[in-house]
Amino acid sequence: MNDADVSKQIEQMVRFIRQEADEKANEISVSAEEEFNIEKLQLVEAEKKKIRQEYERKQKQVEVRKKIEYSMQLNASRIKVLQAQDDLVSAMKETASKDLLNVSHYKSRHLHNYEGLLRALIIQSLLRLKEPSVLLRCRKEDLHMVESVLDSAKAKYAGKERVHTPEIIIDDIHLPPAPSHDDPHALSCSGGVVLASRDGKIVIENTLDARLDVIFRGKLPEIRKLLFAQVAA
Repeated sequence: MNDADVSKQIEQMVRFIRQEADEKANEISVSAEEEFNIEKLQLVEAEKKKIRQEYERKQKQVEVRKKIEYSMQLNASRIKVLQAQDDLVSAMKETASKDLLNVSHYKSRHLHNYEGLLRALIIQSLLRLKEPSVLLRCRKEDLHMVESVLDSAKAKYAGKERVHTPEIIIDDIHLPPAPSHDDPHALSCSGGVVLASRDGKIVIENTLDARLDVIFRGKLPEIRKLLFAQVAA
């Protein structure tokens, strides 16, 4: 083999090596680009996932805040409704208390048979106490009327219980007077009586105000039902 053949063979070998190197370089470049694209896609997807998660978290926070605000507004509305209902019930009771004054007022007591009512309240108190001797307290303005019905009340009680006529001692201390426009916050009493055992351990408060409280508390569910049935529905 002469020098020309050797040179030619060497050139062919060099071309083959270069071609192989170029192909390998191209494969590496393509592989690197594919890996880069895959990694880039993974990074993009990861960022998208983060963004979605952050959006969902913030959306949940907004929804929770909305629910809290709605609940607070609903509670505030309920409180206002309940307060309005209480105000209305209180106004009804106040009106009833004012009407109650007419029962014992000196100008109209005869129309309402206040004398008979006092007698009935005394008898009822005696029946609950069942004591042979009791103390009685009344308003100063009712003292004369109480004294006038005392004997008949004692006799009525004794007849019902088949006992001796009880001793009733009228207390020197009187119940407060009727409410006054001059001092609306002062202690007051619309009428009636308070009876107690001699030792003071048992007290029967049978004033008109106490009777109204008892009746009002007993009728309160019915009153609320009648007034606010539509609101509840």
